[in-house]
Amino acid sequence: MSKLRIGDKRVGDGEKIFITAEIGINHNGSLPIAKNLIDVAVKAGCDAVKFQKRNPEAAVPEKYKNLNRETPWGVMSYIKYKKKIEFGKKEYSDIDQYCKKRQILWFASCWDEQSVDFIDDYNPPCYKIASASLTDKPLLKYTQSKGKPMVLSTGMSTLEEINSAVKLLGEKDLVILHCTSTYPANLNELNLKMIKTLKKLFSCPIGYSGHETGVSPSVIAAVLGACFIERHITLDRSMWGSDQAASLEPKGLEILVRDISQIKAILGDGTKKVYDSELPIRQKLRRYM
Repeated sequence: MSKLRIGDKRVGDGEKIFITAEIGINHNGSLPIAKNLIDVAVKAGCDAVKFQKRNPEAAVPEKYKNLNRETPWGVMSYIKYKKKIEFGKKEYSDIDQYCKKRQILWFASCWDEQSVDFIDDYNPPCYKIASASLTDKPLLKYTQSKGKPMVLSTGMSTLEEINSAVKLLGEKDLVILHCTSTYPANLNELNLKMIKTLKKLFSCPIGYSGHETGVSPSVIAAVLGACFIERHITLDRSMWGSDQAASLEPKGLEILVRDISQIKAILGDGTKKVYDSELPIRQKLRRYM
């Protein structure tokens, strides 16, 4: 199984599990909320935070642009809403400086080539390909041309589509994330055994992007061999937004990072032994030695 570096972190089997807190668009266009979420990720001990970057004119299909949508700012067209919550140069420059100050990596999933160029100005440690973009071959190749590691989510994709994307990109400097693209995802559709399937099929690091409620499925994914875990985060799951219900609140994120950090110690080395802590009990309860 190959390994790679994201920033100063090594990712792959045997390495510390890389945990990304996806802020995405849960900031609802508010820079203070975005900074609060960065603080949440730092406090929990995450390795990185992730955003989503779009040029709405390019990324939103024409048939949806003029559809009206109810928002916290009133009823407006979908394209106007997408523009309202999209961060620009001023906000991302502030985010870049804030993440450097808080000593946490940040990167983004870019939904169009213009957004790739936009984010590239900040020299991100890697790029994320959203599940929705897995079949967008021009975008995959354009993103790869920036020469950074790529993290590929596989939600709502067939195995044939995944194979096609991986064949296009190659496995060098690639992380593949198992994912189910419903928000929140049903537990009986998480199919975490796909992590082992992907590990058999590909030689690159395999991870998990979770959209379920709760913490335990993502911890189980790590036990099954995921070396990269990504979860959406929020200040409050009742906040407005399509991803909030599938996100972890601050305490949940802290529990996730804590539990994943304990996996190596809990699993042990597979060698049966009598521990020193067992000896007094052994001497007290065993009749025959």
